[in-house]
This record gives sequence, C-alpha cells and structure tokens, in this order.
Amino acid sequence: MKPAPKDKIGIISLGCPRNLVDAESILGRLSYNGHPVVDIENADVGIINTCAFIDDAKSEAIEVILELINLKKRGQLKKIIVSGCLPQRYKEELFKEFPEVDAWLGTPSLNHSPHRFSLTPRHYSYLKICEGCINSCSYCIIPRIKGKFSSLSPGDILDKVRLFNRDKVSELNIIGQDISGYGMDLYGKPQLSSLLQNIVKKSNNIGWIRLLYLYPSRVSDSLLDIIRNEDKVCKYLDLPIQHINDRILKLMRRATHKRDILRLLAKIRKKIPEAALRTSFIVGFPSETDKEFQELLDFIQEARFERLGVFIYSREEGTAAYNFPQQVTDKIKQERFDAVMALQQQVSRQFNRKFLGRKIKVLIDGKDESPFYLGRSQYDAPEVDGLVYVRSKRLLKSGDFVQVKINDTLEYDLAGEVI
Repeated sequence: MKPAPKDKIGIISLGCPRNLVDAESILGRLSYNGHPVVDIENADVGIINTCAFIDDAKSEAIEVILELINLKKRGQLKKIIVSGCLPQRYKEELFKEFPEVDAWLGTPSLNHSPHRFSLTPRHYSYLKICEGCINSCSYCIIPRIKGKFSSLSPGDILDKVRLFNRDKVSELNIIGQDISGYGMDLYGKPQLSSLLQNIVKKSNNIGWIRLLYLYPSRVSDSLLDIIRNEDKVCKYLDLPIQHINDRILKLMRRATHKRDILRLLAKIRKKIPEAALRTSFIVGFPSETDKEFQELLDFIQEARFERLGVFIYSREEGTAAYNFPQQVTDKIKQERFDAVMALQQQVSRQFNRKFLGRKIKVLIDGKDESPFYLGRSQYDAPEVDGLVYVRSKRLLKSGDFVQVKINDTLEYDLAGEVI
C-alpha cells in the first residue's frame, strides 16, 4: 500500500535576505522529508516567514496573513504557519487576533538544517555567518527579537562555501546583522578578515563574493586590504552610518562619532579608490532639529555615497528611543526623507555618468520583455541597487559574466552593449 502523499508546501518570505536564508532552511528540511515545494496558490500548507523591524514591515506581514486566511476560507489552503520575527515579538497578541492561523513559530537558530531549498535564482546565493546583533542601538528591536549575537563556526561556514563552490554560483553574498562582528563571541575579537581569506581560498568556482552590513567602527585595515587585493571580492562596502550629527549618534547609541566616520571614509577612498560605498540613514529621529538634519544633508552632498538608502524613523515599543521626548511629526519625517532622496538622486546620476564610454564587467541576472538583458555591476547588490540594461547579439543566460560598454546612464541604472 502506497503511503499517502505529503502536503505540498508554499512559502512567502518577507523582509531582508537574512529572512530568506531562514526560509530556505525551513523548506530544505521539509523538502528533504518528502514535502513537495510549490507556489503558494497550489499549496496545502502556506508558510509566511515574517519581518517585524519597522511599522511598514509589520503592516506588510499582516496583509499577507490576511491574504492566506482568505485562501484558507476558500478551501485552497489546509493550514497556515507564520514564522519569524513577527510571532517572535507578538505571539500572544497574534494568537488571539488570528485564530485561523494553525501555528506560530519564532525565529530559528543559526545552526540551520544542512538541507537547503534555494529561493534565489540559481546563479547567486546568500550565506548567513552570524545571527543577532552585538550592538544596542536605541531605535532597534533586532537584539530583542534575535537574541544574543552568535557566529556560525568557521568549519560550518566553509562546508557551506564548498557546496556553493560545487554549484559554481556566480555571486555569493555574505550576510548577517553585523558581519564585521563575526567571531567576537567565539574568539573575543572580530575575525571576519581571516574568515574571508579562507572563504576566498575555497571559492575558485565562485565568481563574486560580496560583503553586506559592516559596522563602521569594526572595519579593519586587514579587511580593507583583502577587499582591495582579492579580485573576486566586490569593491563594495555596505556601511550603515545612520546619521552624522554627534548628538544624534549618541542618542542612537552608535559607537561612532563624526570624526571617526570621516576618517574611515577617507581611508577607504584612499585604499580602494574604485570602491562603491553604500550606506543608510535614519531621518526624523526623536529631537532631530532642522540644523542637525541640514548637517546630514551637507554630509551626504560632500561624502557622495555611490549607493544610499534612507529610513523614516519608526517608533518601536520595547526600544529605548520609544520613550524619548520630542518625537518628530510624520509630516516632517516625510519631508526630510524626500529631501535626502532628491539629493541622492543627483549624486547617483553624477556617479553613473562617470561610466559613460567605459567597459565594465556585468553579471547577467536574466531578461525581461524588452530587448535588454538585466544585469548588475560589482557595485550593485541584488534587489537593492541599480541595474545594467544590456544589449547583446549573442544569447546570454543568467549567471554569465560579460564585458559591457556603457553607452547610456540614468539616475540609478546603466545601459550598454556586450563587446
């Protein structure tokens, strides 16, 4: 007698790539145990892996939960499971509010299942090397959700790298809430540089290695040397700075000062002149004055970050900043957000113009309905940065590296032809 077929599983992963890695681990374990993985519309069991970092993320998660509840009411789903940051933070409230959900699961441990079901295109992947956060920023709920900072052992990391190398992924993105703190729990000091050197040695079949999320005060000279000297390490530094005014930085409990940030940026520009710097800022932090915001704008104008993201301050219960006086109005927050984005659009346009007529290496991600292939330079992380629109007389496939001559530039994107 044949065993009954196992439930088909569909998953929706919300939020950052770190969540995506968790979702891949969940699916890997279920797939290994015989559950077919399908699109959510064809699933018996729907899983939502959630984010709860800011209000927008929580709202998005609730909307998706309601969508799956409607599918269940129509008989398209047997069960709904919600995992990740939202139930980790609000499990009791959610249990009462959404009785239609069959199970609420918190965030998984860093030691994921050895089985992985990829949710990215085959040519690039994410490798999470640490979990939790070693910092205690006053605006951030992550330490309370994710718990104590923990690093995956070097052996486990290199085992994963060997698999990515076997699969010949074109791009490996090394991620964590703060990868520059890697090893502090294991060795008492950061060990990202030595880990990265070992990863490079095991990556002869991997095209690019990209580092995502480096805390500015832990960017060492040895790390910069590896980024500069290793061809396959992308000349791309993601440094969330959050603000530049010293009073605001102190209120944010950031372990940096303006002078330190300026010195670091000058050092990077000198050591790796071709590097692209990505950062993020928070506008509308409690008590941020017009003058302090103008200082931030002036800094953005002068520093000329090649890539920049901005968050509107989200007042999160459970954080120190939740009870700070002089909360900024939503109207002012939005105005400041718009001002930063307008300025950065100009900076980005000017940066892109430097590529006009140049030949650059491009990773092909795929093709849309236009005559262009969609690709990225080493200065563009997947999903968050710009694109290179590529014309080619020959057939290209996802994961190909090609040389492209840039013949047009936009605010955030480039366009060119394969040579």
